[in-house]
Amino acid sequence: MLDLPAGWLGTTLSAVTTPRVGKADPQASPDAKFIGMEQVEAQSMRLLGTVPAGSMRSSANTFQPRDVLYGRLRAYLNKVYQPGFSGLCSGEFIVMPETEALHGRFLKYRLNASDFVRFASQLNTGDRPRVDWTQIQAFGIDLPPRPEQERIADALDELVSELDAGIAALERARAKLKLYRASVLKAAVEGALTADWRAQHPDAEPASELLKRILAERRRRWEAAQLQKFKQAGKPPPKNWQAKYKGPVALRLDDLPSLPDRWTWSTADQLCTQVTDGEHIQPRYKESGLPMLTAKNVRDGFVDFDDKGLIGKDEFAACLRRCAPKKDDVLIVSVGATTGRAAIVAECEPFAIVRSVLLLRPIPVPRFILRWIQSPWCQAYIQRASGSSAQAHLYIGDTKAIPVPLPPAEEQEVIAEMVDDQLSGIDHLEADLDAKLKSAQVLRQSILRDAFAGKLVPQDPDDEPASVLLERIAAERAQRGCEAKAAKRAPSSRRVARKRAKTSA
Repeated sequence: MLDLPAGWLGTTLSAVTTPRVGKADPQASPDAKFIGMEQVEAQSMRLLGTVPAGSMRSSANTFQPRDVLYGRLRAYLNKVYQPGFSGLCSGEFIVMPETEALHGRFLKYRLNASDFVRFASQLNTGDRPRVDWTQIQAFGIDLPPRPEQERIADALDELVSELDAGIAALERARAKLKLYRASVLKAAVEGALTADWRAQHPDAEPASELLKRILAERRRRWEAAQLQKFKQAGKPPPKNWQAKYKGPVALRLDDLPSLPDRWTWSTADQLCTQVTDGEHIQPRYKESGLPMLTAKNVRDGFVDFDDKGLIGKDEFAACLRRCAPKKDDVLIVSVGATTGRAAIVAECEPFAIVRSVLLLRPIPVPRFILRWIQSPWCQAYIQRASGSSAQAHLYIGDTKAIPVPLPPAEEQEVIAEMVDDQLSGIDHLEADLDAKLKSAQVLRQSILRDAFAGKLVPQDPDDEPASVLLERIAAERAQRGCEAKAAKRAPSSRRVARKRAKTSA
């Protein structure tokens, strides 16, 4: 155990503060400011806003200026805030008041440090893990003298403020790159990106002719697959078997945007030989086996194998009978908050997918199909079709009906190359910004570690040591306790009066 700086004392959270208790009715103070869990930003200790208490129905906690609010739901989010005003807050907050021993701003930063986040996060598990005071009160704190706590908080206010300003600038730059990416995709699928190319190639074959060939190829591949099935079964093709061919889903919308000359509208089903989803019955994962990917493995444009699940050989074979992804297939997340996120399969070993991932097997240029799915127009269409919520679900039927603008074949190749080139530059810039944001978070935690190790500001020998302060507070608490017990034991004045009256009688 490392020696503490002069005047510091190792103690616990419960020794220096006690949460406020009791509930309040928001309807009794309808104009009071109310802070819900959603109003405090994760990790940053920043308040996003308040709502009138009168809009709440459930009982609430009260807080005073300089109290520290700690979100006990999903501790890994580290929702911490210190208000400068009084009001009401969600019962999901533990309200810790500033005390004679503990400066509120010092406590705010202490709860924001990574070691406390790790401590609280491992206490409970489940979909909605909560911590309570009895669990976190034993957290160890190296407590500086009260004046030093204030100096530490002042230094942290300045350093963290500068760091947060830098992070905000990086976030703004990343948002601009996101807008630029969207504008590139929009220009690509609307034909603006290749306007000059079309002017130089006025005799390019119209996409309507390409669509005819695609539809013929779609049917040809279906017939070849059916004949293969008959052959494997050792049976001759039945009479009129070709009549069982099911044509693709046609366009259902009449008000589609206009397209450049020689382009035409089609549907995803018309352009694909297969539109399906992954395995409906999730196999049990094993320590070793063959890869099975989920929605988290479908990244923005590529398939990520780093965090893959593994299943047994027999289960893997069964999954591939339903859906066997291969190179140039397009995968789309079909369930949850990331519905619509799409990737293209590169050269890789065989893998299976679960039900929350859709597979499209395009006949024309797969990279163009990917960019269309990623485009703002198509993403908006997918969100409307899937419900636009955390429980969104994009079904196979709706996927088949997705309208797709079809350029001439050669122009598709040109679009894919131009988009790849421009997005590659954006990807590099985004990666650089992400690295800088991670470095900023590491620096933030490094600053906090130095602060709580006594390395951020110098010690002052004239400060009253934390041990003396806590001893005095403990003595005062003990004295108040004794006085309270004495008062409880002492007979009331009414009882004394009755006893005297009875004696005199």
